[in-house]
Amino acid sequence: MLEVFEPACKVKPNLSTNALRVLEKRYLRRNNRGEVTETSEEMFRRVAHSVTRAELFYDTAANVQTIENEFFDLMASMEFLPNSPTILNAGTRSGTLSSCFVLPVPDSVEETFDTVKHTAIIHKSGGGIGFDLSALRPKGSSVNGRPYAAGGPVALANVLSSSADYIRQGGVRRGCNSMVLSVDHPDILDFVIAKADPNTLTNFYNSVAVSDHFMAQVKANGDYPLIDPHTHKITRWLSAREVFGRIVDQAWRTGDPGLAFIDRINRDNPTPSLGQLSAITGCGEQSLLSYESTNLGSINLVKMLKDSGDGLEIDFDKLAHIVPLAVRFLDNVIDINRFPVPEIECATKRTRKIGLGVMGFADMLLRLGIPYNSTKAIAVAESLMEFVTDTAHETSQQLAKERGNFPAWGDSLYARHNILMRNACCTTIAPTGTLSIIAGVSSGIEPIFASVFVRNILDGENLLEINPYFEEVAKARGFFTQELIEQLVTNNHLHSRTEIPEDVRKIFVTAHRVTPDWHVRIQAAFQRHTDSAVSKTVNFPKNATRDDIARVFNMAFEQGLKGITVYRDRSRDLQPLSMSETGIQLVDCWFDAEKERRAAI
Repeated sequence: MLEVFEPACKVKPNLSTNALRVLEKRYLRRNNRGEVTETSEEMFRRVAHSVTRAELFYDTAANVQTIENEFFDLMASMEFLPNSPTILNAGTRSGTLSSCFVLPVPDSVEETFDTVKHTAIIHKSGGGIGFDLSALRPKGSSVNGRPYAAGGPVALANVLSSSADYIRQGGVRRGCNSMVLSVDHPDILDFVIAKADPNTLTNFYNSVAVSDHFMAQVKANGDYPLIDPHTHKITRWLSAREVFGRIVDQAWRTGDPGLAFIDRINRDNPTPSLGQLSAITGCGEQSLLSYESTNLGSINLVKMLKDSGDGLEIDFDKLAHIVPLAVRFLDNVIDINRFPVPEIECATKRTRKIGLGVMGFADMLLRLGIPYNSTKAIAVAESLMEFVTDTAHETSQQLAKERGNFPAWGDSLYARHNILMRNACCTTIAPTGTLSIIAGVSSGIEPIFASVFVRNILDGENLLEINPYFEEVAKARGFFTQELIEQLVTNNHLHSRTEIPEDVRKIFVTAHRVTPDWHVRIQAAFQRHTDSAVSKTVNFPKNATRDDIARVFNMAFEQGLKGITVYRDRSRDLQPLSMSETGIQLVDCWFDAEKERRAAI
């Protein structure tokens, strides 16, 4: 048994009020009476201790005390955080540590309900699932000689959704899933409008898998065939441009569906001999084969800056230290993981895919004085992610020498070039919704939503978010007032506030002030240097048109993205990020607490 060491860390967790609230609500251990029995420091120690156990699988003389403390410091300093299931379950009896899974959806009742069962088991442990429904026969097809018996993909989607609703993820949240249907499936038009009712499939993110051929037909205004996956026969022909228009219209109305550029995804498939990638997980950040799972983690870019004497700059020396530690951490997670079903363990260990990504990109740009919507930001994205992925690959190659290649290496693209590799994929950019709250930074590679806003999370609980760098600059330059914060929380028009200096307004560009083409260009810059995919939402103002969305979909395809998600402001009743009158009350509470803090000093 691995000895538990007394903390010998260099840092102590320094968490915001909102971060502590999230940890208390979702992550910290509780007793049978529901009372929190764990501190944040004990939580990170629990995770570090558990993940370090894998070191002894490969070297019984490993200096586990040093490694455990390195992993602890990595998390406690907020320089890196693993995905939620790892924080939740490491060192507990649950033990399932992966966040992303793909389950097959075969065209038979018996196998389909095996998938429903596995869905419930995965959600119980906190994972999210991707499904490809394209193998299901169309609605109304005959089954065993009975005419019109098949329910079709959309009907099964509702069954899977009910299962996800019934089991809360990890006991703390509803299941989060993604569904894909091929654009050439006969039920594609029903799938496009499957979420037209805002109360339907609320725990699913839908994407249409579109091929290069389909996009070419959209451009040429040509027709394309719908093919029955059961009989493999053409059922009819549709106008590609008309179907594309239906997708655009529904995305304009509700944000769903997005697009998955399936041929682009498979051009980066490291193990094509094992099958084609067809399903995506979460918010589009990961494509996996059937039964594969992966664990993700994100580097906090705000912590990767240093003072050069002439201002802040990216600390690549620090990144060169953090990335190898993070890759080793994520590879260890695979070995200590308790997989929900044997098929998932087999598929996951066969390729050992991990997903190291980043968060806090927008906040990093703020500190560097670089507007998000600028060519400088694109250059930063390119150099940064290229360094992260190159270093992650170098680390995986070194781990392969120490621990062996991933078992499917012999049939992989790496083997063709005689490149040793421990992990078939190393980098992925996830949305980091909750993790970014814990770290106190902007999510993933998104621009800041607003300088001040209300975050609607935690079963209806509202949290006030004031961008810490905006607060710092505003206080230093003398324009931080309660009146200003109240106005910003109800109206995100920082750019028109004349009391705010022009240079500050230029830097603090918010999501809706970043034009859609800049969103796509930033995503493309990261995608060019990421093994898997990039989770990103292209934000549109409420007055955006369908043509605006169509143009971005086409631009995403041309820029080489693997997927694209759009959201038009206020196209849904409840948004995870918003500005509202509720914010006024939260601002009042915040300033009251600030006065109490000052009085206590």
